[in-house]
Amino acid sequence: MALGHRLPEGVKSVVTDALGLVTLLVAGLSAVEVTNPALVAAVGEGVPMLVVLGSLLIGGIIGSLLGIERRLAALAGVIQGWTSRHASASTEVSRTADVTDEHAPLGEPTARERFIEGWLTTSLLFCIGPLTILGSLSDGLGLGIDQLVLKSSLDLFAAMAFAASFGVGVLFSAVSVGVVQGSLTLIGVALGSIVPDAHIAALTAVGGLLLVGIGLRLLRIKDVPVGDMLPAIW
Repeated sequence: MALGHRLPEGVKSVVTDALGLVTLLVAGLSAVEVTNPALVAAVGEGVPMLVVLGSLLIGGIIGSLLGIERRLAALAGVIQGWTSRHASASTEVSRTADVTDEHAPLGEPTARERFIEGWLTTSLLFCIGPLTILGSLSDGLGLGIDQLVLKSSLDLFAAMAFAASFGVGVLFSAVSVGVVQGSLTLIGVALGSIVPDAHIAALTAVGGLLLVGIGLRLLRIKDVPVGDMLPAIW
C-alpha cells in the first residue's frame, strides 16, 4: 500500500491488467485438469466435461439463491467501514477511506467498492487453484508443506501488486485464505489417503473456470458473479 499510493493511476491499471492476464494463464493450466487420466478413468470418456458443467450450474444456482456474492459484499462493506473509522486521519490510507460515493469522481470506484473488489478478488484468487487444494491436503496428509511454501511465495508478490490498486481490502484476504486452507488441511487430516485423484482433478478444473471469471473481472471485460459460483467447487 505504501508503494501503491506513490504509483500513477496508469501504472496501477497496467498492474491490474497484468494480474488479470496471469490469472487467465493460471486458470487455463487448472482447467486442463478436466482431461486428467484419473478423472476420465473414474467417470468415463467425455463425462468429465459434464461433471464440470453440472458443478458450475448447480453451484451457481445455489450460490445465487443464497446471495453469496451479495452477502460477501455486504460483509466487506462493514469491515471497510470499521477500518475507515479506526484509521489515522493523518495517513494516506485514511484519506482514501473517507471518500464517499458523493465525492468520488464520476466513473471512479469509491473506497468501499475498491475494498470489496480487493477483498473478494484476492480471496478468490488465493483460495482457488491447484496449489491451494493440493498443498493444503498434502499438509493434512503429513506429506510436507512444500507446495504451500511455493503458493505463499507467489501470493506474496501478487498481494503486493493488488494492494497497490485495491488498498487495505487485500489485507483481509488473509482471513479467507486461513479459513479455506485451514479447512482443507483438516479435511486432509480426517480423510487421510481416501481422497481420490479424480476428485482433486475435478475440483481443480472447476476452480480453473472460476479463475477465468476472476480474470475477466480484472480485465474489466465481464463482471462474472464468481462469488455465487463458489459452491461449485464442493
